Amino acid sequence: MNIGIISDTHDNVEAIERATEIFEDEGVEIVLHCGDFVAPLMLNDFGEFELHGVLGNNDGDAATLQSIFDGLGDESELHGRFASLEFDGLSFAMLHGEHKDEVEAIAAGETFDFVCYGHHHERELSEEGRTTVLNPGAHVLAKSEADRTVAIVDTRTESVQFRSVLE
Repeated sequence: MNIGIISDTHDNVEAIERATEIFEDEGVEIVLHCGDFVAPLMLNDFGEFELHGVLGNNDGDAATLQSIFDGLGDESELHGRFASLEFDGLSFAMLHGEHKDEVEAIAAGETFDFVCYGHHHERELSEEGRTTVLNPGAHVLAKSEADRTVAIVDTRTESVQFRSVLE
C-alpha cells in the first residue's frame, strides 16, 4: 500500500491540487497530513482519500476542521495534536512537531516504525534506530524549492520517496 504524507499546506490551493494528482498517480490510498491545513475548506480536496490529520499551530478553527473531517468518510479522522496509527503492520506516529526535541524523543523511543511531522518547512528523511523520521516538506515558506514536496511511503518495501509539487 502507498501512503501519502503531506504537511503545512497553509491554503496553497495549487500545491494541494498538485499533491492530490501525485497521490492519485502513485496509487495512494491513505493520506497523513501533519498539520497546518489553515482553512478547513481545503480538506475537501482530499475527499477521495482516507485522510488522517493532526492539528498544527496555525489550525485555529478546530471545530470546523472536525466537522469537515466528519463528512469525509468513515475512516478519515482528525486526531488532535498526536496520532498513533497502524497500516499493513507498520506503526506511524504523527504530530505537527513544533518542538524538534519532542520529535526526536518519540523517534529515540523506537516505539514506531515511522515518525511523521511538519512545522519546520524542510523535508527530512533520517533513521533513529529502527525508526524512520520523516518530514514531507512544506507548501508555504519552504526553506527552498527542494522542500516543496510530499512523501510517499510504500508499506511493502518500507521505502520513502519524495515528489516535488513544482513539477
